[in-house]
Amino acid sequence: QVQLVESGGGSVQAGGSLRLSCVVSGFSYNMGWFRQAPGKEREGVAAIYMLSGDTKYADSVKGRFTMSRDNAKKTVYLQMNSLKPEDTAMYYCAARADGSSRYPPDFTGFDAWGQGTQVTVSS
Repeated sequence: QVQLVESGGGSVQAGGSLRLSCVVSGFSYNMGWFRQAPGKEREGVAAIYMLSGDTKYADSVKGRFTMSRDNAKKTVYLQMNSLKPEDTAMYYCAARADGSSRYPPDFTGFDAWGQGTQVTVSS
């Protein structure tokens, strides 16, 4: 069973940075970060293939966000730089708990979710 615990959210002014962390119990070949703003659908932000570290990003965050992993610590990170007010959302860590894998990584097949961490960016 895969369990996920996120941390690192908070409030920041536009142009600032935050780093989210997600500790994973169990193993998943793919990990992802998703976000959901009020009144909007959940969207994929970043995904990583854990064996190689290959990543995929949403167009809206390319060049600003970086997803990484530390397999020894069973932790994935989302470094968010140059934050914009439109990045304000609840951010969720996600995993494929069914043992399946996806390469190259994308935003499909995630079936285990963390509790979420709020990111608020003010202008």
